[in-house]
Amino acid sequence: MTGRRSTIESLSNPLIKRMRLLREKRHRRAEGLFLAEGLRIATEAREAGVLPQWLFLAAEGAAHPLARALAEATMAAGGEVIDTTPAILSKLSGKDNPQTVVGIYAEPATRLADLDRMTAPIWLVAERLRDPGNLGTMLRTGDAVGAGGLILLDESTDPYAVEAVRASMGAIFTQRLVQARWDDFHTWLRSGPGELVATWLGDDSIDYQAARYAAPTFILVGNESQGLPATYAAAADQRVKMPMMGKADSLNAAVAAAVMAYEVLNQRRRS
Repeated sequence: MTGRRSTIESLSNPLIKRMRLLREKRHRRAEGLFLAEGLRIATEAREAGVLPQWLFLAAEGAAHPLARALAEATMAAGGEVIDTTPAILSKLSGKDNPQTVVGIYAEPATRLADLDRMTAPIWLVAERLRDPGNLGTMLRTGDAVGAGGLILLDESTDPYAVEAVRASMGAIFTQRLVQARWDDFHTWLRSGPGELVATWLGDDSIDYQAARYAAPTFILVGNESQGLPATYAAAADQRVKMPMMGKADSLNAAVAAAVMAYEVLNQRRRS
């Protein structure tokens, strides 16, 4: 099926009004769609085999060779390419100085049962992660270390919010992403191989470099302000902590996940 190319220059166009609503979580859920802005992110998605259902281009963006390749691939896959104005892109993205490319993508419906834990030695797990920037950073970290994906537990922030997608710098398209409740995740984890490692400041934690990690390693970090619930930490196979040499008592959640992920990666590289 071949898509088509059209032009929209009116802010009152019904499709523009519909796509603007994707900045709100309830409309993203209802539509099963999310918005990603920027040629770099859209190109990362294309290289990962993910193409938009609608691709909005301003004249400046449409002239770029990568944008032309993206437009051709989108139409070849049955999507619609829409030439439009910077003002409309601003309305879609909610930014005064928008990117020249905005893509509308289908939200993946990935479940725990869809994951093959043996495809990667490292998986990231975040409990009640609230900040979209931290979520995006964890996705980028997962991509960098070759992780299988990110599992978001309980009431975490929406990974398909514009801010989280932007912060992921394209990793939202290269990492598997699942949203689940703790009980469901724990049951799934214990149904197969995998070691759960919690970042935890309790007295029974050991230095993160003294621990030895078995693949696949599931690195569990807690909420930015409250950390992990004690029951979650107790359910882990290992509890580890990083030395804090200054006055701060903990690291940012995304930073802690990155430090842990690289320690697990480096141990595997050395072995």
